Amino acid sequence: MKILAALIFFTRLPFWRIKEVPAKYFKRIVPYWPLAGWLTGGIMVGVLWVTAQVLPISIAWLLAILSRLLITGCLHEDGLADFFDGFGGGTTKERTLAIMKDSQIGSYGVIGLIGYFLLLFLLLENLPLKLICALVICGDCWSKFCASQIINYLPYARKEEDSKAKVVYDRMTWQELLTGFICGLLPIVLFLPIDFWPVTLCPILTFIFLYRLMKRRLQGYTGDCCGAAFLLCELSFYLGAAILLYAHIRYGNPDFINAYLK
Repeated sequence: MKILAALIFFTRLPFWRIKEVPAKYFKRIVPYWPLAGWLTGGIMVGVLWVTAQVLPISIAWLLAILSRLLITGCLHEDGLADFFDGFGGGTTKERTLAIMKDSQIGSYGVIGLIGYFLLLFLLLENLPLKLICALVICGDCWSKFCASQIINYLPYARKEEDSKAKVVYDRMTWQELLTGFICGLLPIVLFLPIDFWPVTLCPILTFIFLYRLMKRRLQGYTGDCCGAAFLLCELSFYLGAAILLYAHIRYGNPDFINAYLK
């Protein structure tokens, strides 16, 4: 039931038609966020692979990005915009939370989203198709696991009745933590070339930075913070992969990329 609740919450696909889920299960959906990444990341890979057979990879990658926006209803991107607005325009906890709750997007949110999407597109558009597919499914699942840990380290920054989603997530049990870890790590073990495994450190380091930022400013987290943490962790994963790849080509083995062109 908790898995179904997670799929209903984190996607806009009609899982709600399967069964009505009681509200209490939505408090424990975060451990299954990486599992939802198997679906969202998998659909992105499917769109990317199919469209790349008839279109340039850059266009196929753009369509894959758009597919996730449609699947999730821009859930995380909305949080990222609010996060940029709040932390950019606010100086106190109260002011930051007030800005983040405002439904209107501000200049920090606009600039932040533009920068995010430009980096997201440009970092992967020139990579081999097989490598992009591996990075996408692994980055989605692993970054969601990393971002999900925010609920284990920080309290919710608002009162429950002030929550946008009208739900405050419960901290994970050790069984749920293990489930999330397996769901996040398994795609890396199965699909990511071992040369790129060090890149898994990038989302961890990004999470630590965001955790310290949220703790100092809000003494807690919000739903917007969760969405922003995921997207920024994922972006750091792609950035790390691009840096590693180009470092190999320029300073190590110039033929490194050829292994992914076959």
